[in-house]
Amino acid sequence: MECVCRCSESSHTHAILFNILTSDTENTEPKYPSSGLCHCDTHHAVRLKSRDTCLVAASVLVKTVRFVASLPAFQQLPAEDQLALIHHCWTPLFILGLAQEQVTFEVEREPMTKMLKKILLNQEHEHETDQNRPTMNRVQNLKSCLRKLWSLDLNPKEYAYLKGTMIFNPDVPGLQVAPLVASLQYEAQHALQEVLFLLNSTDVGSFGRVLLTLSSLQSITPELITELFFRPIIGSAHLQHLISDMLFTR
Repeated sequence: MECVCRCSESSHTHAILFNILTSDTENTEPKYPSSGLCHCDTHHAVRLKSRDTCLVAASVLVKTVRFVASLPAFQQLPAEDQLALIHHCWTPLFILGLAQEQVTFEVEREPMTKMLKKILLNQEHEHETDQNRPTMNRVQNLKSCLRKLWSLDLNPKEYAYLKGTMIFNPDVPGLQVAPLVASLQYEAQHALQEVLFLLNSTDVGSFGRVLLTLSSLQSITPELITELFFRPIIGSAHLQHLISDMLFTR
């Protein structure tokens, strides 16, 4: 049976909404059929089912920043360039970390009571907008990227060189030593290509597939990652400030 979307209905009265908002339980939330999803379900706000996933994500982020900070070539760059590179590239690096650690997660719809409170009482979080709010389709896109990375079946050395190709990005605006960063990226790409050839000498297209998979990570925004994995534990703090602190705390 075709799912009927009722998301645009506007016949609810303020009295009904008030009863929902002031209820002590979530039993008053509308029930949705489990037989199928209407189109608007993919655009509904979601959150992680388990808060433990946030802690796992935090561990992955710490490992990622420490890995970058430990690279001798990265340490030779001016501090301003180090900061610019990590701020620009932390999202795809974090996703690579999730893939390497084989992190899986599930999401659930954000309770309707919370959404109504934000709308009616104007309590929407200052960091959360329609553009960066985690939705089902955005989360599915992230999961698709992870599946693509897992299908490559990379080993730790390949992941390391892959991260090198990401962090040394000469196109980041404002770099003081962009030519040096470009040469470091070339070295990382060349090393990755050699490793892939040694392990997959009969698969001449492996390097191209890896680069194509990397390009797909650009569709994942820093805001999505922040709101989904970190906002529940950092509150109103700015994640980039925390990343900066981690980077320069050796």
